[in-house]
Amino acid sequence: MLNTKQIIVVVFIVVLMGVLLARPIKGLVDGEKETTGSTSSNSTESMYNLKYVSDIAKQSINASLVQDIAAIEAKVEEAEGEEKVTLLQELANKWDDVAKDAPQGFVYAEMAEITPKFDYWLKAGDSYRAAYTNLQDTTMASALNQRAIQSYEKALELDANNLSAKTGLGAALVTGSNNPMAGIALLQEVVKAEPKNIEANKTLGLFSLQSQQYDKAIERFKTVVELKPDAESYFYLATGYEKIGLRTEAISAFQKSKAMAADPTLSQYIDRQIEALSK
Repeated sequence: MLNTKQIIVVVFIVVLMGVLLARPIKGLVDGEKETTGSTSSNSTESMYNLKYVSDIAKQSINASLVQDIAAIEAKVEEAEGEEKVTLLQELANKWDDVAKDAPQGFVYAEMAEITPKFDYWLKAGDSYRAAYTNLQDTTMASALNQRAIQSYEKALELDANNLSAKTGLGAALVTGSNNPMAGIALLQEVVKAEPKNIEANKTLGLFSLQSQQYDKAIERFKTVVELKPDAESYFYLATGYEKIGLRTEAISAFQKSKAMAADPTLSQYIDRQIEALSK
């Protein structure tokens, strides 16, 4: 899920470029160009590992927690088999406590390599996806996106009909592969089986906005805000209304987004939008 700062980035991109994602949905802007799968991409992905992301994450947490995590990491290095899995779970919990998703992804992936379980691969995929969604480093975000795709694919090998894994894979394919339509197809499978799936509806809504299918986007985001209202979804809903000329509805949705975001910069932008729509 995008945070308030990312929404602000989106706002200015909407104004200046007519694009609704800070990182455009790859393959939709230029369907003739491949964006992943190259040797260069694989090389970049290999640059990032648990130690790398762990070292980065430790820079933003207090020294006591760093010591706790380092102590577990040292034990992991010496352990094997199920003992190692147990310690890795402890390590994953520590990273979860400090809201560091990237290390969690690598930890769960390592657990899954030792003991192949659906839950481990799903958690790896979810952690990678949460990490790259809120990441400013686009190179690292791309690498984590690819790892998310791989993890969800592994999960689906173990449970081919799981909707959570399909949703995660669909979203990851849309944002980080040269075949975003495969991701869209997966997400459509999910909403057919589970019409109220929030993540699938949100991702399909973003796709509809970017592809200028505003009526479809509105329906997707109406579903999302009915189930789990947030500033981001109301902002996108308002944008959809604005694009088709429904000013009253757009103003109402913008006001709800502003009330929930509580961010001065975003609020100022929404105020300008509402003023323009009120004329």
